[in-house]
Formats: sequence, C-alpha cells, structure tokens
Amino acid sequence: MDETLEVQAPQYLSFRIAGTDYGLPILKVKEILQHDEPTRVPGAPASIRGVINVRGSVVPVLDLAVKFGKGETAATNRTCILVVEVALGAEQLTLGVLADAVNEVLDLPPQAVEPPPAFGTGVRLDYLTGVGKVGKAFVLLLDVDRVVSASEAELAAQAAAQAAATPVTPVAPVTPVASA
Repeated sequence: MDETLEVQAPQYLSFRIAGTDYGLPILKVKEILQHDEPTRVPGAPASIRGVINVRGSVVPVLDLAVKFGKGETAATNRTCILVVEVALGAEQLTLGVLADAVNEVLDLPPQAVEPPPAFGTGVRLDYLTGVGKVGKAFVLLLDVDRVVSASEAELAAQAAAQAAATPVTPVAPVTPVASA
C-alpha cells in the first residue's frame, strides 16, 4: 500500500498593527502575552518601548508601529505582546513585539503567497517575505529577523541587561491613616 504524506501548508500568526494585518511564521512565535506596560529603559531607541519580565527573564519589547513610522501603539484591552525568537547571526534573541490585536493562525500554501509589491505596503520591502492572500484580504508576511536590525537588537539586549542588573529598591510598607 502506497502512502503519500500530505504536506501541510506553512502556518502564520496574523496580527494587526496600526490598521494593517501582518503575519509571522508560527514557529517564530513562542507565546502571546496579555499587554503589560513595559518598563522604560533610558537610552533605548524609540522603537524599543522597554522591557518586561517573562518567567524571570528580561525581554525587550519592540513597537513595530514606531519602527514603521506610524506612532506608538496605544494600549487597549486587545493589545498583546508576541514573544518571538529573532536570529542575529549565530545568536538567538528573545524579543517582545507589541500588537494591537492577534487575529488568527493562517494556513498559507505557497500558491497563496505572492512576492511583496514594489509600492504601497508602508513597510520596507526587505522586511517582507511576501503577501499572503486570505480571501479578498491581504496579510503582509514579515521577516522578523530582518525587521530587527543588528544595531537595534544590540541596543535591546543592552537595555535588557541593564534592566536585569539594576537592583530593585524595596519600598517601605504604607501604613494606613485612620480617618476620623
């Protein structure tokens, strides 16, 4: 009996930033966290909103809306942080990416992906691996390794290291004041 293996279409997590739908390969996304305001780090680039604590690790948070020139992402009840792995040469960097909302996991067979158009995406072409066709809509497929520049990643890693090395100053307990 001849068994043929069914090849599964690549999967992408689709999410929204500043009114545009983007997608990342699902294998790049480690987890999705509810939005928690990142702790700002002095000297970090504007696109690095700060750092968050992910199970004891300090993770820098990138605001792609700022990187793409669309202003800071405003937090809503649907805002979340995608924890992704970014390849920088031989090293891996864990990074949070702010998203206005997560849409869904998409199965995009190769015939549903077109090369990025030369105009109209609002994103540098080298940041894109293609454009996914989903019904009548399109999803811009990001190459997260290229989106995060080496210098930006280095600054993000320095910000995370700086935040991890900063001792936490204990706060004195507050004594309630009795009202008359």
